[in-house]
Amino acid sequence: MRYRVLIVEDHQVVAEGLAALLNEHPELRVVAIAGGVGEVEHLADVERVDVVLCDYWLPDGTGPEAVAALRLHLPDVAIVFLSADSSDEVVLAALEAGAAGYLVKSSAGADVADAVRRAVDGEILVPARQLAKLLARRRERSHRSAEHARRLDSLTPRERQILSLMTAGMDNRDIARELSISYTTVRSHVRHLLSKMGARSKLEAVVRAADWDAPTVAP
Repeated sequence: MRYRVLIVEDHQVVAEGLAALLNEHPELRVVAIAGGVGEVEHLADVERVDVVLCDYWLPDGTGPEAVAALRLHLPDVAIVFLSADSSDEVVLAALEAGAAGYLVKSSAGADVADAVRRAVDGEILVPARQLAKLLARRRERSHRSAEHARRLDSLTPRERQILSLMTAGMDNRDIARELSISYTTVRSHVRHLLSKMGARSKLEAVVRAADWDAPTVAP
């Protein structure tokens, strides 16, 4: 049985090298090469594919976006990422997109071919130690997100309004004029929102709000 492989890689020389490598194995057959998310969407309509070997960073998007487009047509296709980026956040995003494994581009050719074969069989291709580390990071991120949401939910509508104006670069006197309230009242609101957000300065509060994608109330 031959597994039909789609390579998603925007560097033509790399893509052709991977195709030559995989085609050396009689059980693998590269049926198409896509250079980006848009090409994947087109190929999904015309090609039956068993496994995708996909770069993470693409000219018009990311590997997970390419996977999402492909799975609209081929929900059971196996995915292996092959990328130069081995950061935890990127690897975790790939696994959350449903990848069976994630390899770096410095991997040996035999390891790449083996991963493609094993992915079709539904195997987990991430070492146990690395997987445990990534899952711990995911749990930590989820916990932080819940804590951030709790802190933001504790802000009153007026405090959110003032945070929004702070984010726009206004100082306390500008905010007081904008909202037609006293300077002292603004300072009081700022102290309260800093305390609720666990921030030691207005700048830290603004940065945290950006990191948390904080919803604000329009003034």
